[in-house]
Amino acid sequence: MHALPIAGKLVYEIGYGSTGKERFIMTNTGKYIINVRSHADMVEGHGVLSAGKEQIRLVQEGLADRFTVIDNCKKGGDITHYHTVNLGYFLTLPLAKLHGRTVGYVHFLPETIDGSLQLPRAAKAVFYRYLIAFYKSMDALVVVNPVFIEKLAAYGIPREKITYIPNYVDDREFHPVSADEKRTLRKSYGLDPDRFTVVCAGQLQTRKGVLEFADLAAKMPDIQFLWAGGFSFGKMTDGYEEISKLLEQHPSNLIFTGIVPRGAMNGIYNLGDVMFLPSYDELFPMTILEAMSCQIPLLLRDIEVYPDILFDFYCKGKTQNEFESLLRRLQNDPAFYAAAKDGAKRGHAFYGKAHVLSMWDSFYTALATAPVLHPARHGKRVPA
Repeated sequence: MHALPIAGKLVYEIGYGSTGKERFIMTNTGKYIINVRSHADMVEGHGVLSAGKEQIRLVQEGLADRFTVIDNCKKGGDITHYHTVNLGYFLTLPLAKLHGRTVGYVHFLPETIDGSLQLPRAAKAVFYRYLIAFYKSMDALVVVNPVFIEKLAAYGIPREKITYIPNYVDDREFHPVSADEKRTLRKSYGLDPDRFTVVCAGQLQTRKGVLEFADLAAKMPDIQFLWAGGFSFGKMTDGYEEISKLLEQHPSNLIFTGIVPRGAMNGIYNLGDVMFLPSYDELFPMTILEAMSCQIPLLLRDIEVYPDILFDFYCKGKTQNEFESLLRRLQNDPAFYAAAKDGAKRGHAFYGKAHVLSMWDSFYTALATAPVLHPARHGKRVPA
């Protein structure tokens, strides 16, 4: 990154964008540069990609008066924010640290990968060591669930380096539709527009509870079930063979859509009367935030990560019998259904734009204005 005189002004060459064609030039306007590094788009249909897109747009639109966000620039910025843990990023960390501060976005830990991907034992051990080394190399970390602060600390990462900032969903993208639109949507997916409908969105993995979802469909033939998602990581997916057999032979009241483009996901949630995610292990699923934004009641497995982030915004159960009973109450008890729907509305309001944006504002501002070892290498001078 170096200064160039153009039209009598001091400007700074930032580098090249992800296309390799456009050059980013910043005048010395006093804005800090956030360089987002991510290759989440290499694979479709997973939460890291959705969370990253929402976070970038939130900051671009909400903090544009003081921050400029650039995409995958090799030369760094005042803040380099890593959304994925690619080896190439790790190898260029020293260069990024010369230009500014580095941030790691923690979307998973070794224990959360165990139930998602099937890796050879040796490869798993190497990758897990690498993952923790990547996190330890950051100047700061952001977690999407506060429960992971202690889990990271157990790996020897100082708590003061870790900040909790929840995921966010834009209600321009995810919102309720009218009753007529819902009926039309259901018909387009081959669903009866008048039958009670349960939806889920997520990768087809054992830990997501897809087998349990199908089991309940078999037990409740009067209800329609639909699962949106596929094998984003192919045969590496945990439970790939068993779930593949399920796709070939499953209850007639259950539909598997495969991977759905993000632009069509609002329609998926609005197909449902309930969003049911029986997952055994999560961080803070984007699907939950998206469903709440659509004001769809949530039924989730009772696991440790939810109480501190979802409070009383959801219905919860632990066993198949409990899930079946709760679905029946949601189907047949209008007062219970109304209370569950109100929980989803309150959840969406709690994780609204202003609240989450203020957290990113405070975090980035503190990071950008902290003393650095090489301020002369910055396109933006560190204030005295």
